[in-house]
Amino acid sequence: MKTLFLFCFFLSLPSLLISNVLVVSPSGKIQSIKTGIQEAQPGDTIIVKAGTYKEGNIIIEKSIVIIGEGYPVLDGEHKYEIFTIHANDVTICGLKFIDTGTASMHDVAAIKVLDSRRVKIIANIFTNTFFGIYFSNSSYSWIEDNQLQANAKAEHEIGNGIHLWKCEHVTINKNQIEGHRDGIYFEFVTNSLITNNRSEKNLRYGLHFMFSHNDEYRNNFFVNNGAGVAVMYTKNVKMYGNTFEQNWGSASYGLLLKDISNSEVIDNQFIRNTIGIHMEGVSRTLLDKNNFYENGYAVRLQASCDDNTFTQNNFSSNTFDVVTNGTMVLNTINGNYWDKYQGYDLNKDGIGDVPFRPVNLYAMIVERIPSAVLLWRSFLVMLIDRAEKVIPVATPENLKDNSPTMKPYDRS
Repeated sequence: MKTLFLFCFFLSLPSLLISNVLVVSPSGKIQSIKTGIQEAQPGDTIIVKAGTYKEGNIIIEKSIVIIGEGYPVLDGEHKYEIFTIHANDVTICGLKFIDTGTASMHDVAAIKVLDSRRVKIIANIFTNTFFGIYFSNSSYSWIEDNQLQANAKAEHEIGNGIHLWKCEHVTINKNQIEGHRDGIYFEFVTNSLITNNRSEKNLRYGLHFMFSHNDEYRNNFFVNNGAGVAVMYTKNVKMYGNTFEQNWGSASYGLLLKDISNSEVIDNQFIRNTIGIHMEGVSRTLLDKNNFYENGYAVRLQASCDDNTFTQNNFSSNTFDVVTNGTMVLNTINGNYWDKYQGYDLNKDGIGDVPFRPVNLYAMIVERIPSAVLLWRSFLVMLIDRAEKVIPVATPENLKDNSPTMKPYDRS
């Protein structure tokens, strides 16, 4: 606790040197956070001592710093939004928010930030909140090292852990989000960064992108969500170094890409997902240096995708490496490792001498008749695939890797 308080204290040190410090304590002169805010001047710092504060909706309309000592509890009593911030240069650090109200017509949050700039939400705990952290029409802000946990059983019972709408230049770093509808939600968010977060056991998506351009997310873990990540109706997104793991279900993906363009998916891990990547309406996107391991489908590449490049990826122990729903494929697949490749390398240059066709006939049958998956590993399926390899007539002619590598790429 002391370490956290010192962290928050030094974070606010520039403000402390030129401002007053007010102390809120259940047994002190100022006993409520609302009173502390009323008495504070812009630029002041409020230190909140340990205790439980039930003050309904607390509105912040001035530039202040609020630091919790010993994780004071702000209880929404299942009725209220707790903090509503409508001011620039506000910092909230070291508080615990519990039991906000819920609503079906508007978004109730533990911390809601409206039309503000340079807001920092750092090292707080959120338990059983409807929405955890909610930013609307705000910019140049920082959300870091927060813990958000909810336990809803259905999507209508809960909001998103970290929710951004119409924002820009926001950094979301080192947060842990669990049990919400979407762990992190972006809509109309630009030029922002999501890094080093862990989003797991959320009902819908670990991360959900909508109409959000020129963003980057890297080094995050998306584990055991309804689906891992959805990036939709978006361009110029960089997806680097993330792990998509154990996203299982009849409609689950590690990564869903729908109607996006000019993006990059590089150096990610897709491990034990129903579908590693589902691509629909994707154009001019690079998929490079990714590992696909033990997925049901590694890549589901719809015929609506064009001008995408797959290179230097490892495909190992997947049920199906690539499936498609069309015969004309306008994408480039070259220089990948496939554990199902049975070709040879006579000149010992590490590149297979014959092309590899990652789409097998049985995969195309399953794509059209899903119940046919029951025949997986049967003798009939083996005969069909062997015959198709010898005389390919049904699988797409131009969907093949002309330079498959003989050994997997080393990602260590």
